[in-house]
Amino acid sequence: MATSRMVDFEAVIEYRRGEFLVSTSRERLDLDVVHGFLTNCYWAKGIPREVVVRSIEHALCFGIYDGEGFQAGFARVISDFATIAYVGDVFVLESHRGRGLGKWLMQCITQHPALQNLRRWILTTRDAQGLYSQVGFTPVKAQERFMELHRPDVYKTT
Repeated sequence: MATSRMVDFEAVIEYRRGEFLVSTSRERLDLDVVHGFLTNCYWAKGIPREVVVRSIEHALCFGIYDGEGFQAGFARVISDFATIAYVGDVFVLESHRGRGLGKWLMQCITQHPALQNLRRWILTTRDAQGLYSQVGFTPVKAQERFMELHRPDVYKTT
């Protein structure tokens, strides 16, 4: 049987920059902040709180916190921790934008020990290509190879 070097993706990792902290602790997350932002953003409009909770339970999450411990941003990664990672739900609250926190958050994500040596990272964005390009993301070159089953109205009630 083949063996591989495993990194504990459940271990809490923290990064500090000035007064700000990025942490992978799920316990630190302010679900009111995360749900409040996501339910009003273009990519998850109307998302139910229980769906946000379930998505957090099944992902490697990153929260940004200010010097007073208040949540200033969020992102999550879905991965097999061997070959691929999907980055989603990335945001910095408007009150904290313009400080480079989005770029720093993405640097923390791509430097996480459990996410090293992956063959492919993917994400989708409507308006933040400039941010993601700063950490190495590029437009998909072979778009015809990628397919999706997209249901943008799944959170709307009937």
